[in-house]
Amino acid sequence: MLELPLSLSGTRMVPKLVVLYLFLCLANISLCEARIRHYKWDVKYEYKSPDCFKKLVITINGRTPGPTILAQEGDTIIVQLNNSLFTENLAIHWHGIHQHGTPWFDGTEGVTQCPILPGDTFKYQFVVDRPGTYLYHAHYGMQREAGLYGMIRVSPRDPEPFTYDYEQSIILNDWYHRSTNEQATGLSSKTFVWVGDPQSLLIQGKGRFDCSKLTAPSLDAGLCNLSNPECSTYVQTVIPGKTYRLRVASLTALSALSFQIEGHNMTVVEADGHYVEPFVVQNLFLYSGETYSVLVKADRDRSRNYWITSNVVSRNRTTPPGLGIFNYYPNHPRRSPPSTPPSPPAWDDVEPRLAQSLAIKARSGSVIQPPPTSDRVIVLLNTQNTIDGYRRWSVNNVSLTLPRTPFLVALKHNITDAFDQTPPPDGYDSLGYDIFKVANNTNATSNNGIYRLKFNTTVDIVLQNANTMNKNNSETHPWHLHGHDFWVLGYGKGKFDVNRDPKKYNLVNPIMKNTVAVHPYGWTALRFRTENPGVWTFHCHIEAHFYMGMGVIFEEGIERVGKLPSSIMGCGRTRGFRSNNTP
Repeated sequence: MLELPLSLSGTRMVPKLVVLYLFLCLANISLCEARIRHYKWDVKYEYKSPDCFKKLVITINGRTPGPTILAQEGDTIIVQLNNSLFTENLAIHWHGIHQHGTPWFDGTEGVTQCPILPGDTFKYQFVVDRPGTYLYHAHYGMQREAGLYGMIRVSPRDPEPFTYDYEQSIILNDWYHRSTNEQATGLSSKTFVWVGDPQSLLIQGKGRFDCSKLTAPSLDAGLCNLSNPECSTYVQTVIPGKTYRLRVASLTALSALSFQIEGHNMTVVEADGHYVEPFVVQNLFLYSGETYSVLVKADRDRSRNYWITSNVVSRNRTTPPGLGIFNYYPNHPRRSPPSTPPSPPAWDDVEPRLAQSLAIKARSGSVIQPPPTSDRVIVLLNTQNTIDGYRRWSVNNVSLTLPRTPFLVALKHNITDAFDQTPPPDGYDSLGYDIFKVANNTNATSNNGIYRLKFNTTVDIVLQNANTMNKNNSETHPWHLHGHDFWVLGYGKGKFDVNRDPKKYNLVNPIMKNTVAVHPYGWTALRFRTENPGVWTFHCHIEAHFYMGMGVIFEEGIERVGKLPSSIMGCGRTRGFRSNNTP
């Protein structure tokens, strides 16, 4: 079936125009075929003031967030990327895009490609094979939190199972004033320096820091200016009586968030590109890397405006809320609501967040059934350790380090000494490990071994959360899998019981996602098929946690991967493989 084309306003065309469109498709097949969409991006540092505080920000063509990629299911995206950062390497990951047939363009430095060197131009080319809401962001060091991110919106060819009048993208983020290099240096030092809580929360790249908190010389130097238009409040203008599809995404560096529109319900209809059995929320909980579509009807008192808020949850809330305005036309868009912003959920209340996770089911009529059993089960214990005097995050007491030669190239060209050939463990001492206490973990190590998965099989992953190195503390971790979607089979509290808990798995209508949270002192179970040849990262989407080693690498079907483009080479043992940087 053909997708009903959109009018300029974003609404579906009326039936008479549909008939005309179908006639034109038959007369000119190119109208209905997939298209090639070209983008030219120049990535560089610029001084910006997203929250009124002036700092160096990584921009794409002068913007942060970067331009939204708009495409239709089946289109080919070509991004010609120029690295103008002068002194820093670069890589961009296309978050949620499977990269079938193009695993080398997943954009993960050290895994699927060498970094893009300063001054170099690199071409990413891939097919967006599924409709939905996706993201792109830096995947080199901790550059994502410096502003290098944006959204990908892929429209379907078939009609969607819900209707709306207009749509809008909203990226939620947290924001630090210290540079990523400063933060990374603190995380990498034996005298460990944690990144701390963010200074602001941004809504679509806009926030508002309280400049009075600054002291000289920062204040005297004019680094904070509340009148700067770059930090004007985010405004979503709506027409009374219309229904809006808001594509809401989180790309926070650290924070789990609650998103709210004062006085309005939100109906969740999509998660990570998959249709959801609709359910209504007032607070939408989002974890870094997740995307949702919610329907909101502008059916409240049209004589006033309403607050849009984001707030930190799951960490002691010291960062002020992100604020925007839900503006009812024809009210002035800068007209502040007459009320105070709505109170957020308690930051340490896990129950409503767990309830939302359990409420997300695949929409009736669009359920893709998971295989009834799996061929392999891998249990991943999330631990925090001290290794050789350095603070690290680990999985099964193994902290991931990325090699100088990308895994994909090393495996395809059989460079066996490029990384550790001993695979990480499939589990941990579940009987002897107390997840509620600070563990000694004297056996923790760092290495770059990988999981070799048999092709065309079913794999279960159980994420087990535990206590950190601080007493009575277990953090929320959003885990993202590259190259795949997975079925979310279940969540639980406490330690996963391999004999009891699998009997509770939802095999009827589990939602498929690419990012999922494991809640404090809890577990999350997921299942996926190894049907995408390549090397894929599975990692915590908190920037500092992945930087400190919280991730694993999966290889599947490497013998089925085609010839690698020379453009992804040029580092480590691949220097002699690269003749030019054109794929």
